[in-house]
Amino acid sequence: MYIYLQNIKMKEKKISHISIQVSIQASIDDVWNYWTQPEHITKWNFATDEWHCPKAKNDLKPNGSFSWRMEAKDGSMGFDFTGNYEEIIDKKLITYKMSDGRFVEIEFTIKDKDVILKETFETEGTNTDEQQRTGWLAILKNFKTYVELSTK
Repeated sequence: MYIYLQNIKMKEKKISHISIQVSIQASIDDVWNYWTQPEHITKWNFATDEWHCPKAKNDLKPNGSFSWRMEAKDGSMGFDFTGNYEEIIDKKLITYKMSDGRFVEIEFTIKDKDVILKETFETEGTNTDEQQRTGWLAILKNFKTYVELSTK
């Protein structure tokens, strides 16, 4: 029996990271709760008014999972945004891996009377970095608007 080994050059996947942030005029308690509780996630987790988040499940603990359904309001398309949490530091840090293996880090920092929410995520290689930055930032801005309007 002969075994032939073949050297296959694999194209190295270039992993880049994008960081986005917003300053939210609300307490850290409100920001944390609105970011992590499913009944709030469904109110802000979409990039445009043509989309919505009809359901969300969130088991916020190390090795806990999340699943947030994102759909076009006209029913033409949708997907489940899923993953598993790695590290949780109450009101300071959330890290998770999406189901496709990409890593995300979310930092919550108090500055004066505001909360700075910073998200850093690995790019996916299909859409341009600018498209990804724009989409993720739109969701983050929805979150900011939702929290500030809900807590006034």
